[in-house]
Amino acid sequence: MQDQMTGRAAALPTTRALALAAIALEAGAAILDVYASDFAVGHKDDASPVTEADARAEAIILKRLAEYQPDVPVIAEEAASAGQVPAVGDRFFLVDPLDGTKEFVRRNGEFTVNIALIEAGVPVAGVVYAPALGMMAVGDRQHGAFEATLTPDTDVRQVRWRPLRTRDVPAAGPVAVASRSHRGEETEAFLARHGVVDTTSAGSSLKFVLVARGVADLYPRLGRTMEWDTAAGQAVLEAAGGIVLTLDGAPLGYAKRERGFDNPHFVAWGRPPAA
Repeated sequence: MQDQMTGRAAALPTTRALALAAIALEAGAAILDVYASDFAVGHKDDASPVTEADARAEAIILKRLAEYQPDVPVIAEEAASAGQVPAVGDRFFLVDPLDGTKEFVRRNGEFTVNIALIEAGVPVAGVVYAPALGMMAVGDRQHGAFEATLTPDTDVRQVRWRPLRTRDVPAAGPVAVASRSHRGEETEAFLARHGVVDTTSAGSSLKFVLVARGVADLYPRLGRTMEWDTAAGQAVLEAAGGIVLTLDGAPLGYAKRERGFDNPHFVAWGRPPAA
């Protein structure tokens, strides 16, 4: 983890990571306002749930990103669902204003705000914020990943940031982030093939954070995801020393317009897998 100016180990998140963190924090406050109310639940065309919190958070993020980087286009989940997808070049933002709406509706706290900056198909900076849990993780490629405990009125420049770093796989065997109840045969076979000795679970992009934190070693996702679901978590994990690969061993990349911005199946690894 290197500081951009000095080359020394970074002790704090970079300026751009903190900028994204402040935006996520504001969006999270709006989400918590809705979370505390008797909110209604609607459904999109694909039957996935949507609430007022999704729209309120996305509006805040789009406004703040336009102020922060007015020349950088943004692909955001709710706008994309409505067919509003801007032309993007090598540099753009990916936003999921409320990842884990099902968790939000269930009120289990495991939902997140995800914001990532993409450059040349790579998530180079990102923030994952779980407002109900008071946890935020940020990452900036080559400059480290950090997490903090905070509240909506926190100044992100003043909190105590703790470094995130992936771990070596324990001698006893790897721990995977995977659902205990809805894994499916393909995932079960993958876990067995890789000698997984235990599993843990989490909602939304918190799965990436568990691997980045070094409490799990891999997260296989053998189901459909969209780019905005994964970019911020991938940015944090890879800044912490991990890597996200498709099943054929290629890095999970972004700006896949020809696929409708959906992802192939992938595995998030704490450390690069043996060849």
